[in-house]
Amino acid sequence: MSTLARARCQAKAHPLAMDAVLATAVLVCMVAGSFVEPRHRDSVSWALRTPDPLSLLLMTLGAAALVFRRRAPMTVLAVTGALSVIESVTGDPRTPVAMSAVIALYTVASTTDRPTTWRVGLLTMTVLTGAAMAAGPLPWYAQENLGIFAWTGIGATAGDAVRSRRAFVQAIRERAEKAERTREEEARRRVAEERLRIARDLHDVVAHHIALVNVQAGVAAHVMDKRPDQAKEALAHVREASRSALNELRATVGLLRQSGDPEAPTEPAPGLDRLDELTGTFRSAGLHIEVARADQGTSLPAAVDLAAYRIIQEALTNVQKHAGPQAKAEVSVVRVGPNIEITVLDDGSGEHETQDGGGHGLLGMRERVTALRGTLTTGPRYGGGFRVHAILPVKNRTSTGEDPA
Repeated sequence: MSTLARARCQAKAHPLAMDAVLATAVLVCMVAGSFVEPRHRDSVSWALRTPDPLSLLLMTLGAAALVFRRRAPMTVLAVTGALSVIESVTGDPRTPVAMSAVIALYTVASTTDRPTTWRVGLLTMTVLTGAAMAAGPLPWYAQENLGIFAWTGIGATAGDAVRSRRAFVQAIRERAEKAERTREEEARRRVAEERLRIARDLHDVVAHHIALVNVQAGVAAHVMDKRPDQAKEALAHVREASRSALNELRATVGLLRQSGDPEAPTEPAPGLDRLDELTGTFRSAGLHIEVARADQGTSLPAAVDLAAYRIIQEALTNVQKHAGPQAKAEVSVVRVGPNIEITVLDDGSGEHETQDGGGHGLLGMRERVTALRGTLTTGPRYGGGFRVHAILPVKNRTSTGEDPA
């Protein structure tokens, strides 16, 4: 990083300190200039002079006001302008107090808009120059009076130029960032569209093969006893169709997988058969859990089994996070008619995720249950605690006799 860039970073990090340094430099310049008196008789020459105490006081106050020029630029301009007017009326010989007003006018012009710069700049030029010409000890056409007019105009113009450059650079930066965001959004949109197309192709291919498997399996079941050769042929077709479906599925999922995604798991998806292992993990973490099950002999589809496991896992995670250190949890899994009901209760005093979308855990539960056409109810319990109740259908629609084709 260059010295100039490092100085800019330090100025942005400590603006008050940098303004104090600027005020000190301005005070040194004003005091040094107050000891020099130009002479304009036959030739240009310089002579030393001694400023009066009032002029030194006015210079000190004007420089001190510049420390706060970023926080209150208008107020600092008004203070330094008033000090400059007082010095023009009372100072003899005159000292360069107007230098602080020029710096303050530059600050106002660099931090406001152009109309405000025009109004404030013209007012400052008129007041300071008019006071110097009308009430000062020098003739109205003196070079010092015209110098005040010129320097105030330069301060306003320089501040407006700096403000315009900052606005231009900011506009370029915003356009570049917007263009970058637009390119990224367009790329994501194209990727999403391509993935949707691939998913539709996958659906068509897999649906075709599954329908073929279903038909051939039905043929095999129908002719198994009377024509075993034809049943073997049908089973061979089933095997070939299932292999083709698996290959298509593997290839398409490989296309959809991101470069940083984890590898596909090689072990079966978890289900309620691992409920004891799951609750044991939470018990090891200090959570007291009681489990009651009345689903013996129930064989669940893989999707329902996985959803039930994940719902219990997420609910117990919420209990551990939000219910407090002394909370107790109750888990029940009950087969009720064509459904299986999952209930997780706790008696904690903490605040869980809100039901209307305040937490991602409850949203994930709801999406899983909705995908299986079940129902999910969550909310606080009377007397304290929280309740998660999910009803999942044991059989999906295709297992009730509907034609999958």
